[in-house]
Amino acid sequence: MTKVFIDGRSGTTGLRIYERLAERKDLQLITLSDELRKDPAAKKAAFAEADIAFLCLPDAAAIEAAELAAPGTVIIDTSTAHRTADGWIYGMPELSGYRDKIAASKRIANPGCHASGFIALAAPLVKAGLIAPDTALTCFSVTGYSGGGKSMIADYEADSRIDLAEEGSTDPLDSPKQYGLTQSHKHLKEMQKISGLSVAPVFCPIVADFYSGMTVTVPLFAKDLKGTVQDIEELYKSVYSSKLLHYETCPDGGVFGNALTGRDDMIVTVAGNEERILLISCFDNLGKGASGAAIQNMNIVLGLPEETGLTV
Repeated sequence: MTKVFIDGRSGTTGLRIYERLAERKDLQLITLSDELRKDPAAKKAAFAEADIAFLCLPDAAAIEAAELAAPGTVIIDTSTAHRTADGWIYGMPELSGYRDKIAASKRIANPGCHASGFIALAAPLVKAGLIAPDTALTCFSVTGYSGGGKSMIADYEADSRIDLAEEGSTDPLDSPKQYGLTQSHKHLKEMQKISGLSVAPVFCPIVADFYSGMTVTVPLFAKDLKGTVQDIEELYKSVYSSKLLHYETCPDGGVFGNALTGRDDMIVTVAGNEERILLISCFDNLGKGASGAAIQNMNIVLGLPEETGLTV
C-alpha cells in the first residue's frame, strides 16, 4: 500500500488533499500530531516513511521541507517555490511531453491556480505557431476568496460582515477587488516560462465574494493570430480531450466563475469574433487549480487513471 504524507495538512490546499485521499483504500496516510507537525526530526521521519509527500506550505517552509525529504520520496510541492526551479518537473500533464516526465519524476512542482488557466490557453498556441512567443498577452482572472487561504476566508466569512449588512453599512468585500497591481505577482514567472513566451503577460487578478471557482480570460486580436478562431478551437479539441481538461463550446449565457466549484476538472473554450477573440478557461481554484491537480500528478506517478479519487 502506498504511504502518503501531507506536510501542511491544516491549510486550505492540504485539507482538501487530505479529504480526497482519506476516502481511498489504496493509500495509507501518515499523520503527525499538532505538537510534532513543525518538528524537523518528526517531519524527516515522516518523509522517510512516505512513498509520496505533498508540500502544502509557504514558499520558505516548502524549500526547507524539500531539503529534509529523502531522495527516493516523490515530492509534490503545491507552493510557488519550485515551479521554475531546475530539477523539478512542472506538474501540468496535459502539456506536450510533460506526462511522461511527471511519471518518472521524484520532484514535481504543482502549478499555480491563475497560472494553470493561463498556460492551458496560451501554451498550445505558442507551440503550434498560432501566436509568436513575443506576443504581448493580457490575462484577466477572477477567483473565489478561498484562493487567499485561511486569513482571507476568515475575512470574507466573518460575522462582522453580517452586522454591517444589518446596519445598512457598506462592506468593501462586497465588491470585487483587483490586486497584484505592481505586475509582480508570484505566478508570472511560470506563466511566461511554461507557456514559451519571451515576454510576461499583463496580469489582472480579481478576487470576488464567492468561495471557490475561477475564470481566466486571455484576449487576443486577430492581427496577433496566425490562423483563425476555428484553428484555435480545433487545436484545443485535439490537445485537451481528457476528463480533467477538455474543450467545450462557449455557452450563450456566458461563463460563471463558480461553475465548476467542488470539481477537479477544467474547461477551455473560445468566444468573441474574427477580430477580437476571447480564450477562456473555467475551473475550481482549489481543484484543478491546486489540490485536484496535485492528486492527479500523484495518480500519474502511481500509474493509476488520472481522475482516481477526484470529482469530475
